[in-house]
Amino acid sequence: MAREKKRIELEDVTVRFAGDSGDGMQLSGTLFSDTAALAGNDLFTFPDYPAEIRAPHNTIAGVSGFQVHLGKKQIFTSGDLADVLVAFNPAALKSNIKWTKLGGTIIVDADAFDEKAIEKAGYTSNPLKDKSLSDYNLIKAPIGTFTKESVAGLEIDIKSIGKSRNMFALGMLYFLFNRELKATEEYIEKKFKKSPVIVEANKRVLRAGFNYADTIEAISSTYLVPPAEMKKGKYRNITGNVATAWGFLAASERSGRELYLGSYPITPATEILQELTHYKEFSAKAFQAEDEIAGICSAIGASYTGSLAITTTSGPGLSLKSEAMGLAVMTELPIVIVDVQRSGPSTGVPTKSEQSDLLQALFGRNGECPLIVLAASTPANCFEYAYLACKLAMEHMTPVILLTDGYIANGAELWRIPKVSELPEIKPPLAKANDSNYKPYLRDEVKLNRQWALPGTEGLRHRVGGLEKENIYGNVCQEPMNHQLMCELRAEKVNRVANYIPDQQIIGEESGDLLVVSWGGTYGQVLTAVKEMQKQGKKVSLAHFNYISPLPKNTGQVLSKFKKIVVCELNLGQFIMYLRMMYPEYKYEQYNKIQGLPFMVSELTEKFKQLLEGK
Repeated sequence: MAREKKRIELEDVTVRFAGDSGDGMQLSGTLFSDTAALAGNDLFTFPDYPAEIRAPHNTIAGVSGFQVHLGKKQIFTSGDLADVLVAFNPAALKSNIKWTKLGGTIIVDADAFDEKAIEKAGYTSNPLKDKSLSDYNLIKAPIGTFTKESVAGLEIDIKSIGKSRNMFALGMLYFLFNRELKATEEYIEKKFKKSPVIVEANKRVLRAGFNYADTIEAISSTYLVPPAEMKKGKYRNITGNVATAWGFLAASERSGRELYLGSYPITPATEILQELTHYKEFSAKAFQAEDEIAGICSAIGASYTGSLAITTTSGPGLSLKSEAMGLAVMTELPIVIVDVQRSGPSTGVPTKSEQSDLLQALFGRNGECPLIVLAASTPANCFEYAYLACKLAMEHMTPVILLTDGYIANGAELWRIPKVSELPEIKPPLAKANDSNYKPYLRDEVKLNRQWALPGTEGLRHRVGGLEKENIYGNVCQEPMNHQLMCELRAEKVNRVANYIPDQQIIGEESGDLLVVSWGGTYGQVLTAVKEMQKQGKKVSLAHFNYISPLPKNTGQVLSKFKKIVVCELNLGQFIMYLRMMYPEYKYEQYNKIQGLPFMVSELTEKFKQLLEGK
């Protein structure tokens, strides 16, 4: 019989799902996140995929995780340690216990802890019985057994029953956090509408988990996370890759240029290609090329014909695209290259995130080959920076590299949907038909960009290519002084982009004891750590960079006003190397992590304290 349970209000909570790749952890986490969003919570998610494809069952290598941090306050990270861990087998427990707070709740499928699975996970004894989990609130739920009982009488195979176990655990969590089942039941009905028996089975299992949690003594209290205060508008839960794709669609609409994406699938960038295949009604063309080189070369061809041209990749693919990027620089055609960074070198750890492609983005091409480099910092603002990358590429007639990373590409947060009409205008410098003054490399005196002459336009016949061009006229020219002039013009064109980007902002006071410098996808963790230090009365401020090349014009001024500067990166020190090159007059400290994992707020605050104390 269910007992009245105490309800406790929380400001925020972190929940982590972990199990084998086929246990539905990503789906469970996504559904739990969507329910939280519908309840008005702010949130941030972190899908943690295994690096091996089809790793052996019940092994640590095959564990898939999903973490969500939700709250009634603004959420910037997926959380350091979980308040609640759902572990579907011994391997999931063993690999994720270190990410769980002492005193936190652990829900396990007790039926999965047989002798063979325990041994495969590397345990010498059953952790559910040897008191090694005595510091946690352990809920040993016979999920497998109750799942089978819930679907008794339905004509459903054993494999499908096993796949429904995640719904039982999800039902338990909905009870624990006072959530409604309606949204998830509607999702099940839509997802499996062609199979009514699967719909019924999953709904039964979901309710069974909810009812089970209501009856067990191990859950003595439930929790409520009230809605967050948010700016009025229409919101949706969005991943960085989807936001990137939508940013391109918006830029296409605003610029009047049809969208073309030429890409080769690569983790973790593939979803951008997949997403854009759904929008043919917006004249978006998504082409899956045979390799990375074909992807970017087709994009250059599309740009030549007047399309908004995109190519997407990850670090290994960016290497392969480097020669073609040089062609785009030489021809001065606008393309956007998205690099969703992952752990390297070589194939590396393809499902894990890193910031190790920065130097490649800045310098990884032959010859003097400058281009614009931007970096998005959250899943939601991938939309903004994808849009801005297109605007800068087209208006300045040059390639742009947009850096994201696996953490923000796969992670999700709430995004306030903007109106396309409210976005900045995009005005490509299109050459007009029968312009008697047209020359292929005749430049605007301010921006130094050339005009974009579309093939077939009357009176604009011209040629471009990979050999050096004669200034103004565009003929092949190997004359020494002309080569130097063209190199200088292309470099200066990129440098002048600094006049069209905002000044670097500082979060906190404009001067103080410590300036924390970061860039790209580390924003949420670093911001949260800096805010914690500021609450403690410390004179700590944050300068988070999204515009990398060129840097904002006031960068030197920002750096000059602090006693100490620490640069935090998920690599061995690439942005700090760049800053030392550009602003050698300042002394920099550094804090680096290269584990395929995001920063933890706690480790950042500890580092900041050490620097403030002179350690």
